[in-house]
Amino acid sequence: MAVPEAVGLVDLALKAVAAYERPDLTPRLKHAKTRLTDPAVRVLVVGEFKQGKSQLVNALVNASVCPVDDDIATAVPTMVRYGEDTTVTLVREGESSERAERTPVPMEKLAEYVSEGGNPGNRAGLTRAEVTLPRKLLQSGLVLVDTPGVGGLGSAHGAATMSALPTADAVLLVSDASQEYTAPEIEFLQAARKLCPNVACVVTKTDLYPHWRRIVELDEGHLARARIDASLLPVSSALRLHAARTQDLDLIAESGFQALVGFLLRKVVARADDLSRRSTSQDVLVTCQALESRMRAELMSQNDPEKAGALATELEAARSRVDALRQRSARWQTTLNDGVADLIADIDYDLRDRLRAVSRDGEQLLEDADPADIWEQFAEWFHKQVSHAVAQNFVWTTERARWLAEQVAEHFAEDVDVQLPDLRIAGGAVAGKVDALEMPVGENFGVGQKLFVGMRGGYGGLLMIGLASTVAGFALLNPLSVGAGLLFGAKTVRDEKKRLVQRRQADAKNAVRRHIDEVTFQVGKDSRDNLRQIQRELRDHFTALAEELSESLKGSVAAAQTAVKDDAARQKRVADLESELERVDGLAERARKLAAAVETS
Repeated sequence: MAVPEAVGLVDLALKAVAAYERPDLTPRLKHAKTRLTDPAVRVLVVGEFKQGKSQLVNALVNASVCPVDDDIATAVPTMVRYGEDTTVTLVREGESSERAERTPVPMEKLAEYVSEGGNPGNRAGLTRAEVTLPRKLLQSGLVLVDTPGVGGLGSAHGAATMSALPTADAVLLVSDASQEYTAPEIEFLQAARKLCPNVACVVTKTDLYPHWRRIVELDEGHLARARIDASLLPVSSALRLHAARTQDLDLIAESGFQALVGFLLRKVVARADDLSRRSTSQDVLVTCQALESRMRAELMSQNDPEKAGALATELEAARSRVDALRQRSARWQTTLNDGVADLIADIDYDLRDRLRAVSRDGEQLLEDADPADIWEQFAEWFHKQVSHAVAQNFVWTTERARWLAEQVAEHFAEDVDVQLPDLRIAGGAVAGKVDALEMPVGENFGVGQKLFVGMRGGYGGLLMIGLASTVAGFALLNPLSVGAGLLFGAKTVRDEKKRLVQRRQADAKNAVRRHIDEVTFQVGKDSRDNLRQIQRELRDHFTALAEELSESLKGSVAAAQTAVKDDAARQKRVADLESELERVDGLAERARKLAAAVETS
């Protein structure tokens, strides 16, 4: 595998920087080793409600891990990874993931905690469930994450899934063969392509729908029109599980899982190894360049003392440029600070603009109907629109943050080949932070209330017309006064009903505004916190890079200024430098071969 080879190369580089007394280069290599020692390759399994996500995970690992039911949906993410023993652990995180509460439970109890039936609305407050299985497929580091489908991709759960995309190595969008792709699924795919390197589309339940080939053709057309480059894989989880029990090779081939497993191993796991090779090669090459610069400067001064002065002047100029990068007033610091300030303002405006549009549309719907009649459908639509707005704002935040990192890196381009840090952006979710929209409690207007209001209005009409008719010699109670009483009573009832509808509309609109304000407050704070965290990560990354460059050039300048009067000592030093350079060149060559293996594979 690529990872052990890369780890060995990093260990060798660590020994080199220790031998050449360059402790400033150690943090980069230690970070690279930490990254390599975590072989997890996260694959998110996402999709609308009841599309067969949990059954797909079960079929991939050939075990009944994720609970499956026709009427019960997944409420808590379930993470399935490799382990020597079969275990289930419930994780409940607090303010810090380091203080997470971990509770082991038996496998047969898992459904009680991760399904909507056993844990409705995740009232237990679980972050995820972690399952370990001794499976060969998972041994390569593959981690499958079965995400909640409650409410679909446009729900708060969908927004939470969106926030996890930047940390995933691949995404499997699951949709069954009953119908072609919907607009929310296409929108989700478009966003996923911007946040995650590998996206595949899985069409499930091909055993239930004879027309599944036509659905696949339609889905391919939708992907082509949306310009989404993603593999489309039709599968049958039921056939796969049955074939695994009976060891029927023909059924295994018919299930379509060979193509899916091939995608996971060749496109996902292999690419993760390739990425490890490239990043490790880059880190080791940068380290070798730092070591070589000092040695070559000293070697040049030893071989040709007359040119040592010019070399020292050139290196001193480069060091001055790098030292300028270390100052708090450096241009890259200004670019970073101004960029984050502008980004916070832009992201906040974008979020408010999107939510204001949702609020206007929602208020218009409430204006056109009685909230009591449409509230259930309205609340579902409203939550989807809010979650979609938050998710889109999060996607834009991620893109702008990466663009800002590239702008800052340009300030270092003259002196070093900059490798951008992995920006882990959290957020994008509303679930668990904002209370659900609830129908305001209004006045009851039942039969008793209608009768009372009608009698009150009818009495006034009867009395008014009856008194007027007595002038003409009629009795107080006459057909005219009774008819007027009935008309006045009916009008009073209609006016009261209209007043109550208007009251409900006003209360519902206020509830919508309060909910929008709460979402804006909570998500806006999360966005600002995320961007400030990104600012700190970029600041620390580029500050360390400037320090590393400065230390390397400082040693190079000192080496170039070295004057050795004793010719014998100079010759010995030249021989030592040449042998040391050969060793460093050998280390760099190993790093280049590690990256070259990716290009040829």
